[in-house]
Amino acid sequence: MDLLIPLNEPQEPLYRQIYRSLRTRILSGALDGGKRVPSSRDLADQLNVSRTVVLLAYEQLEAEGYLVGRSGSGTYVSRGLPGEKRVHAPRAWTRFELSSFGAFAAQSAAELGLAACGPQEVCHDFTYGEGDLWCFPFARWRRILVAHARSQARAPRFGPAAGSDRLREALCAHLRRSRGVTCDPAQVLIVNGPQQALDHVARVLIERGHRIAVEDPVCTGMKEVLRAAGAHVTPVPVDDEGLIPGRLPSGARAVFVTPHQFPTGAILSPARRRSLLDWAARENALIIEDDYDGEFGHQGQGIGCLQGLDSEGRVIYIGMFSRTILPSLRLAYLIVPQALIGVFSAAKRLCDCHSGSFEQEALAELMTSGAYERHLRRVRRRNVAARAVLLEAVHDHLGRRVEVTGDRAGAHLVLWLDGGISEEAVIAAAATRGVRVHGVAPYFAEQAPRPGILLGYSRLREATIPEGIRQLAAAIPS
Repeated sequence: MDLLIPLNEPQEPLYRQIYRSLRTRILSGALDGGKRVPSSRDLADQLNVSRTVVLLAYEQLEAEGYLVGRSGSGTYVSRGLPGEKRVHAPRAWTRFELSSFGAFAAQSAAELGLAACGPQEVCHDFTYGEGDLWCFPFARWRRILVAHARSQARAPRFGPAAGSDRLREALCAHLRRSRGVTCDPAQVLIVNGPQQALDHVARVLIERGHRIAVEDPVCTGMKEVLRAAGAHVTPVPVDDEGLIPGRLPSGARAVFVTPHQFPTGAILSPARRRSLLDWAARENALIIEDDYDGEFGHQGQGIGCLQGLDSEGRVIYIGMFSRTILPSLRLAYLIVPQALIGVFSAAKRLCDCHSGSFEQEALAELMTSGAYERHLRRVRRRNVAARAVLLEAVHDHLGRRVEVTGDRAGAHLVLWLDGGISEEAVIAAAATRGVRVHGVAPYFAEQAPRPGILLGYSRLREATIPEGIRQLAAAIPS
């Protein structure tokens, strides 16, 4: 039996530390009465101490009645001690008063729970929002990681709060070419995932009671961050051209928008983009642009961003690497107007000091070497091909039973069902056929106008898509 006993008190003799640790475990019930403890020789080897030290501790415990030695058998915990049954007894845990944020988090956890995704192993997984792993250059990434792991011993203890200078420069150069973003490296802030990006915006700019406009439907994570900040969240409807600027409320401090609307897939039209910027100027408001999958536009070309049209410093741009590289790479970024650089960097320093330097330096090398853009081109080609196969399969197996939106960009689309069909029933029936899908209802402020099914395709093999749609079609009532 291995016993983890910390020996980290330089002012206390080693045998006393061992004695105290074992006595605490016995009294708490962690070591049951009658249980054999390691021999003095084995425990000395485990703790890398002299056997004499362990013998002194055991002798003290035997003298106090906590241990009993049996000749030729070993040393055992004495039976009948006060703590023997304590480990199995119910505990009355202390209750603490929560902050307003803690209370909201507890309520949110109870309301949302964990999404039920059907079986853990499925044949056809149409989950949306994940990167393409089939064509990621893992061999190149592994070599970069190994090289930077060796160099970390010579790196400073902490990196810059705003992020690696090298990554911020590489990111700016890429975004200027790929997304039409107007920025310099000083405006870039590297954060731990898109949720932290949203949280930073809320912490720095939003007070309790501020009116904040969001799209309806909207990403649940975005809405929950705003509610946690105490904002008065006002849903604004979308149509096939994205958010409707004419429905924006007066007096709103900011609007959160996805130019490739999530989840409907509508693309914000040029006229709407201009209207949004005009509204922000009139209201002295901010636009927070969540460009979650702008790299994957129509026929593989990226969709233009709002930030590049902003001439007054009113747009905060959020981008991420989880869609383009790996979901487990918890790196995202904010591009903030010049006037907000200092305060956002200070907020990041207060929050977590800095994001992981190791991953940032590796990603910077992937970008500066050109491997990142080559990977994006491969992903775009695969998305275009997979989308074509998916649309053909939907046409063949579902025909006019569904309406398709979001088929012009990104890596997911929506199948809108007849109003009399239960979204939950379709998801459950699909799961029994080995198909994992998700519905659109959770993203609407009120009831969804009709049931819909989200289909992500970035991780699917083209050859498997038709069978997956055939099984899904069998789960949808005619």
